[in-house]
Amino acid sequence: MDASPEPRLILLCGLPGSGKTTLAKRLAREIPAVRLCPDEWLADLGVDLFDERIRDRLEGRFWAHAQDLLRLGQTVILEFGFWRNAERDEKRLAAHALGVPVELHYLAASVDDLCQRLEARNREGGPGTVPVSRELLEEYAKFFQAPDDDELGLFDNPPPERRG
Repeated sequence: MDASPEPRLILLCGLPGSGKTTLAKRLAREIPAVRLCPDEWLADLGVDLFDERIRDRLEGRFWAHAQDLLRLGQTVILEFGFWRNAERDEKRLAAHALGVPVELHYLAASVDDLCQRLEARNREGGPGTVPVSRELLEEYAKFFQAPDDDELGLFDNPPPERRG
């Protein structure tokens, strides 16, 4: 790998249980990159993971920090879920304004598959684990705006060694 890879912004998009954290940890090791995960920080701080006001504030601070890191030449992975097109557009446009390419990794899975993964994750527990029921997941799925091919085409592809 190149000793000084071009800095990139990497957005992980998907519902709970889709594999965002697993992928983010792998990419952070391989690239290397700074990984910013609100769930882990909220859990470590003892904050209710469903407190939307605090989550929004934390994600805002992460985004400001991410822009500073990108300006300094560091690749950043944002593990926010990015459920809405407008959130993805905002980050893509801002990073491109900084001259930084932006990858979008969309982790798609059916509600049934997500429920199976979440049930297993809920049984295992572990730090930062957010218990998500089928009912809650189905509510989330109603609000989730999956990126279509046109939107995916607006993002920069990952280098060949990281595809797949």
